[in-house]
Amino acid sequence: MNEPRRVEHQQTDKGYVPVYTTAIIEQPADYPAADHDTWGTLYERQRALLVGRASDEFLQAQDAMGMSPDRIPRFSELNEILGKTTGWTIIGVEGLLPELDFFEHLANRRFPVSWWIRRPDQIDYIAEPDLFHDLFGHVPLLMNPVFADYMQAYGAGGVKAHAIDPQALVHLTRLYWYTVEFGLINTAQGLRIYGAGIVSSKGESLYSLEDDAPNRIGFDLERIMHTRYRIDTYQKTYFVIDSFEQLMQATAPDFTPIYQRLHAQEAVPAGQVLETDRVFHRGSGQGWATDGDV
Repeated sequence: MNEPRRVEHQQTDKGYVPVYTTAIIEQPADYPAADHDTWGTLYERQRALLVGRASDEFLQAQDAMGMSPDRIPRFSELNEILGKTTGWTIIGVEGLLPELDFFEHLANRRFPVSWWIRRPDQIDYIAEPDLFHDLFGHVPLLMNPVFADYMQAYGAGGVKAHAIDPQALVHLTRLYWYTVEFGLINTAQGLRIYGAGIVSSKGESLYSLEDDAPNRIGFDLERIMHTRYRIDTYQKTYFVIDSFEQLMQATAPDFTPIYQRLHAQEAVPAGQVLETDRVFHRGSGQGWATDGDV
């Protein structure tokens, strides 16, 4: 194993440029007190905010893993629980991974987690995924058998696409973005958050469920793979699944013919609503309804 580094974006005359690394590292034996404090601050703030906003599956899984604000969790301890539940393993990384490396890890039920946590001056925003985003946001749902299988299938699909149709990776990346990172789920209690990019962000946790927030559109695989996204602001569109089973079933077929259809079409801009979209609105009773129900 290599000595761990903190690999972040680099500032150039063209703006921030992502830097990739393939190193797999051991989690440090301990972290400075300031890092534990940062974890605790973020954990307590987000957990309080997510009650009634995040999906029950997410909150229950986080509790089952024994996460707390007291200290940064040990990967080895979480791996014991994950391994027994769904067979997944956390691996430590230095930062962003190249696409193929990332896909191969997911396909083998390994989830990469940045070993380092953001600085206190980055509490509210950091450009790349750090330990808090990865561990707090992504790892809990790997306890859910259906979602865990979806993540593995996504990785296998990425490996396949990388080998036979690199252009397809644009569409596949959008699927990850609008589900794993910024997905919403429709429940009996109303819309809830499950995407890691939302649950790990105070601002987006509030914004994504606001009455006058952006478009919330019913899940449609090709619509998602055809839709651009923004990385420099809150999302202009969120896609809503009805269940994790729906997510798994919809993404089970071979994507090859879908890629072929989408290659010939121009992508939908972020935030645009189509006539065929099933859009979720707040009803007069403060419940959620789609266009067809209003």
